Amino acid sequence: FSPRVKAGEDAMPPISISRAKESQGRGLNVTVEASALATETMDSNDTKPLAGASSFTRLSNNTSDPPRQDIKQPNLSEEEDEPTISKSFPRTTSPASTNRRNKSAKYQRGGEEGICKMHRFSLYETATRFYLVGGDIVDRRFRILKVDRSSGTGDLSVSEDDVVYNKKERNQLLKAVDHGNKASGGLKLKCSTWGLLGFISFTNTYYMLIITKRSQVAIIGGHYVYQVEGTELIPLTSPSSSRFKIIDAEEGRFVNILNNLDLSRSFYFSYSYDITRTLQQNILRERQILQQGQPNTSFRHHNSMFVWNDHLLGPALTALKNTYDWCLPLIHGFINQARLSVYGRTIHITVIARRSRFFAGARFLKRGVNDLGYVANDVETEQIVAEILTTSLHAPGPELFANPNYTSYVQHRGSIPLYWTQDNSGVSPKPDIELNLVDPFYMAAALHFDNLFKRYGAPVFVLNLVKARERTPRESILLKEYTNAITYLNQFLPEDKKIKYRAWDMSRASKSRDQDVISTLESIAEEVLTSTGFFRNGYRQSGSLRLQNGVARTNCIDCLDRTNAAQFVIGKRALGHQLHALGIIDDLSIDYDTDAVNLFTHMFHDHGDTIAIQYGGSHLVNTMETYRKINQWSSHSRDMVESFKRYYNNSFLDKQRQEAYNLFLGNYRYVQGQPMLWDLSTDYYLHHAHPRAWTANKQSRYTQWYLPEHLESREMPAVTQAHGPFDGRPLSFFDDYWLEYYRPLALSSFTKIFSYKMDSTLKDVPFKSATEGNYDLSPFCVRDRHEHQSPEKAHGRKEGLTQDPERGGKGDTAVEASHDTADPRGSALPSWLQSQLNQPQPHNSTLKETPKDSKVAPQAPGKPAKEKKASQDTAAAAQWTLDQFVTNSLNPSVEVTEAHEYQRYINHPLNLALVLSTDIPPNPNAELVSYVNSIAANSAADMHSTDDDVADFAEFLEIGDEPLTVTEADTSKKRYKAYRQWVKGKPLFKQRVEA
Repeated sequence: FSPRVKAGEDAMPPISISRAKESQGRGLNVTVEASALATETMDSNDTKPLAGASSFTRLSNNTSDPPRQDIKQPNLSEEEDEPTISKSFPRTTSPASTNRRNKSAKYQRGGEEGICKMHRFSLYETATRFYLVGGDIVDRRFRILKVDRSSGTGDLSVSEDDVVYNKKERNQLLKAVDHGNKASGGLKLKCSTWGLLGFISFTNTYYMLIITKRSQVAIIGGHYVYQVEGTELIPLTSPSSSRFKIIDAEEGRFVNILNNLDLSRSFYFSYSYDITRTLQQNILRERQILQQGQPNTSFRHHNSMFVWNDHLLGPALTALKNTYDWCLPLIHGFINQARLSVYGRTIHITVIARRSRFFAGARFLKRGVNDLGYVANDVETEQIVAEILTTSLHAPGPELFANPNYTSYVQHRGSIPLYWTQDNSGVSPKPDIELNLVDPFYMAAALHFDNLFKRYGAPVFVLNLVKARERTPRESILLKEYTNAITYLNQFLPEDKKIKYRAWDMSRASKSRDQDVISTLESIAEEVLTSTGFFRNGYRQSGSLRLQNGVARTNCIDCLDRTNAAQFVIGKRALGHQLHALGIIDDLSIDYDTDAVNLFTHMFHDHGDTIAIQYGGSHLVNTMETYRKINQWSSHSRDMVESFKRYYNNSFLDKQRQEAYNLFLGNYRYVQGQPMLWDLSTDYYLHHAHPRAWTANKQSRYTQWYLPEHLESREMPAVTQAHGPFDGRPLSFFDDYWLEYYRPLALSSFTKIFSYKMDSTLKDVPFKSATEGNYDLSPFCVRDRHEHQSPEKAHGRKEGLTQDPERGGKGDTAVEASHDTADPRGSALPSWLQSQLNQPQPHNSTLKETPKDSKVAPQAPGKPAKEKKASQDTAAAAQWTLDQFVTNSLNPSVEVTEAHEYQRYINHPLNLALVLSTDIPPNPNAELVSYVNSIAANSAADMHSTDDDVADFAEFLEIGDEPLTVTEADTSKKRYKAYRQWVKGKPLFKQRVEA
């Protein structure tokens, strides 16, 4: 790793930094000469270079080998422990570097020998270079990436250092770089970042895109998934050129176009979990590696279809070997996770939507399919349902990647795979549909369905929801052509692998009074689940392993409103199957208006809104409430507003958004002499293949348009334990989730832990009713639409507006009846609290009633009693409530139940004696007896203290004559050393005090 001194820089005397690794008998020798850093590997005995691999430990999250206690790990602020200038040593001639990158070397997995992902980065800059310093999650091992910012026009110079440094070596190296660049301003910290997204060039300058803000959105198998909250585009130019050189107008316009793409909305990444693939694909790949007994050479092979920064990763893949150690693959879509609580059992429901980067764009600008078989608005939706008994994806044993508590189901949506467009240049909100090309062999549709077979297997269940009958044929044109395409393609498929096609006019059914949309979708969903199945992890010996073969492909004309409602019903049916497989419920379906379905409805509604904004420019126009015919009048105005927003975005903003997509995804690349992006009249040629390329595509036969291996059923390897070269490896070698999830040495609080902040069904549980035993805590109990919000308020509001204030006893009777008929299974309260529920409870009405035996102050003068009628209207009831509230405030009273509760409170035995033995004293309190009986017989015998404990306690109690004065003897104590560091500005929670 050798940065060189540029012309005009002041050279410095040779500075050498050395550290001996006594445990391995080898050393680290880093020499800085005239601001040039070179790494060498030397033998500590004869100072000869080693002929083998590097002697430095590879970057790993495995902490099985603890650091030596005699080696300190200071940081830049610890001046007293870290000398400013290191001692030099006689330097021999520089040998050939053995740490230089070997392009043909294999990438090894993270563990004892591999290089793991880095989670934190710091970007430093000098006048000529950027230094990206990456550290592991425990902040103990670091690597450095050098980016040249003074290269020639259009050139990118990036190099990575193979050497893994500890914190002390990193600080020394940065100080040496800073000292060598004093003449040009030194080394400065530009920013801290959470990851590098890649490099992009427009006309002549390269830019580096980094993540500046992130937020946790999900956790899968102990691996966190993050959403990008902020990014920064950094030009790789020197400060002098940026200061005096006027930015080219075309370059500036390209930058402005790229800024139209908001990367802080709906872009996601993960350091250790491959979110570009489904859970079944990830588990299948890991099990195949175990069966083959080979290192995971395919770990870095992400599904490029969903990697939205693939164009930015291209330069990094060319310049770097371990590209994904530094760069993060980015997906676009939607991710949300919520918690389902079932009487103490915790279920995590995760919804992941992955949008394809192929043929991506705005609504009217991207319709149908391109020549390669990629459709517009192609979105893969996966729902993962897992019971969190254990964190990882592994079963006890360990059975690697065989945790039977993880299930998933995958659906697909996409535009109709035909050549069709809509011209939105006019003012019509619904332009005419045109079939641009009629292919008698339907080759584009054949490529699309063959790709679906490759990704998901067979069969493919196609649910077509376009309109069948229209006054002016629009959607019905596509219905006829799409049906003909499926019929043609099906005649060449095997009987058990044929495409299952179902066409249904959902829009007409929703407007009809004699058709039930939801019941029809439920029957279709059950047919889909029977055809495709779902994935449940496990191993064959347990009998729990199930695989999903096939997928449900749903579409309407936009693949938004109707498609999202149909996918929700299919997902709801799949949720019932998944919960049944996990042993949560006995039935295969879940009723509507339950807490579980309401939670899933909110998640899918947000999922649909996000997909609609990305493709159509507005939220969903028709939601599940529309198709269930709930709150139609209140949602009518909202639907009109969303329709107008969608029309405005499609007419005026979609072109700018499409240009940003084409530039970011690399569909358009600047070429000297070719038209600029903003001068193109159409981007058709950016998304379709050249016609001459069709002849180069050697299609075998029109009849066999598919590959037979794509139709084969998925099979999970039976091997779940390490063998061969993996034998004896620890679990952290295969999946080091422990450090990422539990974060050792990090100070955490509940308010910042994602699992604590996660949305849950318990958030809507009314605390008062639950503690009184009047609320069924089961998330599968059908509730009234207002019950889950606040049952007691809902009942009270209803009684307060309808009942006669002078006849409040009738309302109390109804409430008491509801208390008596409450299902005892719905109460999860302890027995000692249940006993208190047998006492009379006050009524829940918002109108306070005075018992007959309580004293009530006379009514305030000047306020005659009002005559109440059984048909009292709402306004009169509200006015009476206000008057009664003022009267009760001026004349307070105490009810019998309140007095009883207060008497019990003041008589509670708060002064219980200290329990020193298990003997029960005479005439004990009942609560004291229950407490003593709950203690084990040997608990008191285990209470003892050692001599060290007594000595520490005595030292703690010892107070000097001048307790506020710090003497010389106190400086060796840990708390005073921590205080000195705190005075220098180092926070206490970041200080590591070795035991």
